[in-house]
Amino acid sequence: MGGMSVFRSITIGQYLPGDTLVHRLDPRAKFIAMALLISAVFAVNSFWGYLVLATVVLSLFLAAKIPLPYVFRGLRPVMYILTFTLLVHFLLTRGGVVLIHLGPLRVESYGVYFGLFMALRIILLVVTALLLTLTTSPIALTDGLEYLMKPLARLGVPAHEIAMMMTISLRFIPTLLEESEKIMKAQMARGADFESGNIFRRARSLLPLLVPLFVSAFRRADELAIAMEARCYRGGEGRTRLHELVAKPHDFASIAAAALLLGAIVWGQI
Repeated sequence: MGGMSVFRSITIGQYLPGDTLVHRLDPRAKFIAMALLISAVFAVNSFWGYLVLATVVLSLFLAAKIPLPYVFRGLRPVMYILTFTLLVHFLLTRGGVVLIHLGPLRVESYGVYFGLFMALRIILLVVTALLLTLTTSPIALTDGLEYLMKPLARLGVPAHEIAMMMTISLRFIPTLLEESEKIMKAQMARGADFESGNIFRRARSLLPLLVPLFVSAFRRADELAIAMEARCYRGGEGRTRLHELVAKPHDFASIAAAALLLGAIVWGQI
């Protein structure tokens, strides 16, 4: 059941309702603050900086009352990327003290340092994006993203349509994963084996899932299009909202706090 456990661990696109301050933040403020935090992740040049950012992000998860085991489980799908990143740096990055030397394989201290450094960067990027989707409803994500993209509409960019497509994509990630699990169980009941063999054989055994999964995805997309047309959806032209976005003092405070954190990291060179 290892393949299905990976599907269950993917939490990107899921929303956990709550009544915390993090949940109540304006989605526009969340997008801007997240962009500043991601910029801070890329600006960090030491492990001390990562420690500061990890403390901030962990505090936000605690403030949002998101179970930490749920967050750690959401990191499982990127373990292969983390492993690949570590191996590439361990084996190819040269410099420093030679730690391991086995024939043509050499692991040096700079490789270990940069491997761990990049792995922490990937973890913080994923967790920061996860915080946004876990604490913001799909409708709020659409409204916030559309508002931020509104200046591009003057250049002919369909801001509303792009925001709607991105939000629908995020919303249907859990649905498609659930559908994948159902198809996998059905094929296992017919004798399919997804667990034995090496990683390449297991990856090849997942190929029969693609056809029924694509058929299911196209069927759901067609049903969604019919439902939207039945409700007279005609895009963003003349569309009104039940709840208009209104920025409050704590929204500006969250943006200011993220900007100060970014400024402190850049100025302090941590």
